[in-house]
Amino acid sequence: GGFSADEVIRKRLLIDGDGAGDDRRINLLVKSFIKWCNSGSQEEGYSQYQRMLSTLSQCEFSMGKTLLVYDMNLREMENYEKIYKDIVQYNCILFFFKENSIAAAHEKISECKKQILQAKRIRKNRQEYDALAKVIQHHPDRHETLKQLEALGKELQNLSHIKENVEDKLELRRKQFHVLLSTIHELQQTLENDEKLSEAEESQETQMEAEAKQ
Repeated sequence: GGFSADEVIRKRLLIDGDGAGDDRRINLLVKSFIKWCNSGSQEEGYSQYQRMLSTLSQCEFSMGKTLLVYDMNLREMENYEKIYKDIVQYNCILFFFKENSIAAAHEKISECKKQILQAKRIRKNRQEYDALAKVIQHHPDRHETLKQLEALGKELQNLSHIKENVEDKLELRRKQFHVLLSTIHELQQTLENDEKLSEAEESQETQMEAEAKQ
């Protein structure tokens, strides 16, 4: 059997171009084929036939390797296309979530600001409540205050009675003092009258003695 020129060219195109000596193998195969066709003896033809089989095996191996590399490249390209689509899809999803996350972040920030203002108001109210509680703690409760007022009322009533008693005693002493002053005044008048009477009697006695001497 033999190879047609188109088949040889097709196989040459499949295995040529990777720099691994495939072009040389094809040339060697063509030369071996020509020698095999022109071989004179059976032994020389068998030797050329074995060489062609060996070269053909190398070419088929190289062609198979090239086909495997080609298939692998196709799968890699498909994988890269899938990865590219996944990356594009991921970027789209990332962009979508990024836009949504930015809006959500702004909303969260706004909500946090509201919570901060509310917390400040609560803190201010608590501080005012604490201040009022401290002021209230320094004052007794209503029950205790009523008890103190009742005790003060009783004490005030007792003081009022004491005041009345003191005023009565003071009025009595004022009256007694007035009587005493009146008595002293009367006694003084009596003493003065007695003194005047004594002086008059003494003057009369002196006059009588003087008249008697004459």
